[in-house]
Amino acid sequence: MLKADAHLIGDEVTLRLGATAARRRYLESLFVNTCSYIQHLESTLIGLQKDKQLLLKLCTSIWWKRCSIGRDAIFRATTPKQCAILATKAQENMAKESLENILNAILPPIEWTEGGHLWIQNVSTTPATRMDVINLQDHLDRKLQQRQARVTGICPIRRELYAQCFDEIIRQVTINCPERGLLLLRIRNEILMTFAAYNTLYESSTAFGLRKALQGDLGKLKLVNKVSTVELEKRNLEAEYLDLKAKFEAAEKRTGEKRDLDEKKHAEEINFLKNTNRQLKMQLEGVIASKK
Repeated sequence: MLKADAHLIGDEVTLRLGATAARRRYLESLFVNTCSYIQHLESTLIGLQKDKQLLLKLCTSIWWKRCSIGRDAIFRATTPKQCAILATKAQENMAKESLENILNAILPPIEWTEGGHLWIQNVSTTPATRMDVINLQDHLDRKLQQRQARVTGICPIRRELYAQCFDEIIRQVTINCPERGLLLLRIRNEILMTFAAYNTLYESSTAFGLRKALQGDLGKLKLVNKVSTVELEKRNLEAEYLDLKAKFEAAEKRTGEKRDLDEKKHAEEINFLKNTNRQLKMQLEGVIASKK
C-alpha cells in the first residue's frame, strides 16, 4: 500500500515537473487577470463611494426628508446596481416632490373644516390624456350653458370658468414640463395684473363720473336757488318800481296842479297890477289936466 502511494506521488511529481512551463504561463496570465480584476474592484469601489456620497447629500436635502429611502438603505447597498437603483428612486422622488411643490405654488391646496377635522385637498399629479382634454372642453361648454354665461361683453361668470379651465391646462402642462408650466403661470399672472389694472381704471373713471355728476347736481341746485332768489328780487324791484312810479305820478300831478294854480294866481296879480297901474295913470293924467 505504501509502495503504491509512493508510486502515485512520484507520477504526480513527474507530471508537475513536466508541466512547469505551462503552469508558469498559466500563473502569469492569472496574475494579469487578478491585477485587472483588482483595478476593476477599485474603480467599482470608488464609484460606489461616490454614489453613497451623492445619496448622503440627497438625504440632507429638503425633498429627501419625506422620501421613503433613508440612510440605512444606502449603507446596506453593497453593489453598484443597488446604488444605481437607489439613486434612480431618489431622483424620481426628488422630481415628484419638486413637481408637487411647483403645483402647490401654482395652485395652492384647498383647506376646509368638516366634522371637527381639517381637510386638505391637493392638486392631482396624474398626467392628462387626450380624452381628459376633450372632456375638459365638453365640461367647460356645459358649465357655460348651465350658468348662462354671456357670449360677448363683460361677464364675471364666463371669466371665472375660463380662469378655472386655464388653471387646469397649466396643471396638465406643468406635469409634463414644469418649465413650460411656470412660463404659463407668468402669462396668467400678467393677464390677471392687466385685468386688475383695467378694473381699477374702470372703477376710478366710474367714481370720477359719479363725482362730476354729483357736483353737477349740486351746481344745478345752487343755480336753481339763485334763480329763485333773483326772481324774488326781481318781483321786489318791480313792486318798488310800481310804488315809486305811483309816487312820481302823484307828485307830478300835485306839482302840475300847484303850477297851474300859481300861474293863475300870477296872472290875476298881473291883471290886478295892470288895472291898478291904469287907474293910477288915469288919476295922474286927471290931476295933471286939472292943474293946467
